[in-house]
Amino acid sequence: MPEFSDIALVTQVAMFHNKRAFDSLVRKYQSPVRRFFLNQTLGDEQLSDDLAQETFIKAYTNITRFRGISSFSTWLIRIAYNVFYDEMRKRKQTDDIDTPAMARMTSDSGDAGLRMDIYKALSLLKDEERTCITLQLIDGYPIDKISEITGIPENTVKSHLRRGKEKLTDYLKENGYDR
Repeated sequence: MPEFSDIALVTQVAMFHNKRAFDSLVRKYQSPVRRFFLNQTLGDEQLSDDLAQETFIKAYTNITRFRGISSFSTWLIRIAYNVFYDEMRKRKQTDDIDTPAMARMTSDSGDAGLRMDIYKALSLLKDEERTCITLQLIDGYPIDKISEITGIPENTVKSHLRRGKEKLTDYLKENGYDR
């Protein structure tokens, strides 16, 4: 299948229920969506995969609601954001507290220690700070897109970013990482 723009693929899915077109969107965005969840879940791969799958199911079933006001990737990450927070609310309601993802991580690879330190640092942030930090620093979204994805006003996004960066910097300095 030749490469089509996101809008052309969305149109194919919405109008003709073209599953191949949707497969193209999944292939294009599965890594960014999974990375978003890995950062939010502090490295819990199984949960991240489950949430990514749920995100794509919701995107497929709601694709006719995509209006093209924002990019498809922003719309999709907004769905992922909602899926994540729905999961967190559900866990809080049932008091289902799993072993932290960091405790399950192994040190198979050379960078496992650094990964654990980064996840530990991210775990110290409030949920909104972590979301804003990872969307900006890891996924490269600008402040206006972060605001669009999260529904948080731009000035509040800036505040979350500032506080989150300060906390990360303090933690990493305290643990031997220099600027």
